[in-house]
Amino acid sequence: MPEAEFGDHFAAYSPEELLGPLNDVEKRNAPPRLFVAGDRSLLRFGARVSVVGSRKPSQAGIERARNLAAELAMRRISVVSGLAEGIDTVVHEACISAGGKTIAVLGTGLDDVFPTKNRKLLALITREHLAVTQFPPGVPARRGNFPMRNRTMALLSDATVIVEAGEKSGTLHQGWEALRLGRLLFIAESLLQDRSLSWPAQLARYGALALPSTESLLELLPETSRVEASKLTF
Repeated sequence: MPEAEFGDHFAAYSPEELLGPLNDVEKRNAPPRLFVAGDRSLLRFGARVSVVGSRKPSQAGIERARNLAAELAMRRISVVSGLAEGIDTVVHEACISAGGKTIAVLGTGLDDVFPTKNRKLLALITREHLAVTQFPPGVPARRGNFPMRNRTMALLSDATVIVEAGEKSGTLHQGWEALRLGRLLFIAESLLQDRSLSWPAQLARYGALALPSTESLLELLPETSRVEASKLTF
């Protein structure tokens, strides 16, 4: 049972109630509770892949994000992102358009939204998909919230894919958190080949992988996650 109910819209759970048993590293990095609105089964069955990137993406980054989110959705993979401006918004919308399921991990309470222009998108996600946050109602967007949000998004995902990011992008924080948690981390192949960027090589030295194709990602996802996708209804 959830720790607390908040009307008919969202409730608070411990991470283990939502995700099942956690290992020691996961326990140390998990928030004490998670507030959720929507279809909680998306956190128990099937694979989940975060697709993240710049808040001010290039057209090439937008196309990479859109295509990957749609491909994952068509393969019954739940697509996770942070509802932020830029790549995150593209990812959620592309997944929904492709008939898939998306999970939004917020840096605010569920009664708020950042950016405010994504209010309708969040309402749709809470009705038909899933929204998750570690922040209780009444917590607005604050700069310090988003690194914590990124850690939680990495925790909830079997893998993270960075489709575009600059040298100082907050997206890189999620990449490091994914590696810390022992999760798969993929980097768009074009970024690894971009000599103007130093961060792809740094992450690769600690275990990040190139993403030449969606199939290469699917082959490495946990077998249990792929099998349990059959229990989902979308």
